[in-house]
Amino acid sequence: MATLFFAILLILPGTCLGHAFPDHSDPKVGAEVKGSPSQVRIWFDSDLEPAFSTIMVHTAAGKMVDKRDGRVDPQDPKLLEVSVPPLPPGTYHVIWNVVARDGHRTNGDYTFSIK
Repeated sequence: MATLFFAILLILPGTCLGHAFPDHSDPKVGAEVKGSPSQVRIWFDSDLEPAFSTIMVHTAAGKMVDKRDGRVDPQDPKLLEVSVPPLPPGTYHVIWNVVARDGHRTNGDYTFSIK
């Protein structure tokens, strides 16, 4: 019985975490890229709730520049993406807010630059 109790304790921490954290992005965090991307995309380590997950791209001055079509990819529930028009050289701020399928919210931001 004690063995079963300790086995359950070992399993619970991993199953209770549940938050979705970024795995990688395109453009990469802090990257300096040549030319404007057509999309900004972030892959997470768990599935996202599309209705409660957002992504935005702003200039360094705070002006929103994305096409306001942020979404979780229907073919890949771990991918959050937004389209952007051709962007001039400068620094851009990506702001994201996601809810994992289990209801836990995570948010963050990063920058990238265009040469």
